[in-house]
Amino acid sequence: MHPILFKFGSIVIHTYGFFIALGALLGGIFMWQQGKKRYQMSFDQANTLFVLLIIGGVVGGKFFLIFENPSFYLSHPAELLTKNGFVFYGSLLTDIPLMLWFFQKNKLPILGMLDVMAMVTCIVHGFGRMGCFNAGCCYGKPTQSIFGVVFTDPTCSAEPLNVPLHPTQLYEGLFIFGILGLLFLLDRKKKFEGQVFLIYLMLYAVGRSVVEIFRGDIDRGFVWKGVISNSQLISLIIIIVSFYFYVKLRQKVTFPSIKNEKHGK
Repeated sequence: MHPILFKFGSIVIHTYGFFIALGALLGGIFMWQQGKKRYQMSFDQANTLFVLLIIGGVVGGKFFLIFENPSFYLSHPAELLTKNGFVFYGSLLTDIPLMLWFFQKNKLPILGMLDVMAMVTCIVHGFGRMGCFNAGCCYGKPTQSIFGVVFTDPTCSAEPLNVPLHPTQLYEGLFIFGILGLLFLLDRKKKFEGQVFLIYLMLYAVGRSVVEIFRGDIDRGFVWKGVISNSQLISLIIIIVSFYFYVKLRQKVTFPSIKNEKHGK
């Protein structure tokens, strides 16, 4: 694909970075607009949260690289800073507690804002996957199907070059934007605050587990080599935890109404 968007003298704009920046900009604007519209979130609050999430996402995404090759990175920690790329789940699992803390500190509705952030995450992540596709990272296994994409640029990360590979970056990116569309619809008819966020987590985790089957970058880390990847294990945990909280929050909405009906209220 096109790892480098353009060069201007000594200035090089990488396509991956461009799409990440574009996604972050659009996601940040959406977050502020929705936060202001729904919960009177100020621009300063939105800006502070935006910066915190970027820092948390970078730190968490880099830290989770350790699990790809623990013995190597623990003995060569500086490599975490020099290696390109991030682990999305590392960024997500770092940013969730940051959001919970920020919303509580600023007296913003936690569950309601998490619903907004589910859509923000899809926007940023979806564009990020488009960047991955152009950079060749997170590439798929060789395939003879009609979906195969051939990477030829020697500066991209895909391996092997000149061989049709599953475009797993596009699979995941399109799936994420599909989730985003569903979340927009669900947000209008949700039964309780936090529903959109929890459904996002479960849907993405299921989709990510499926996409992992077609991934070809084996250096991403496996719990059971060649069978269960680190991301598939994390996805399973996320599905279980999210489903638990979904049931708990749903019960808080359903049971009081049943109780009131029994008392003729």
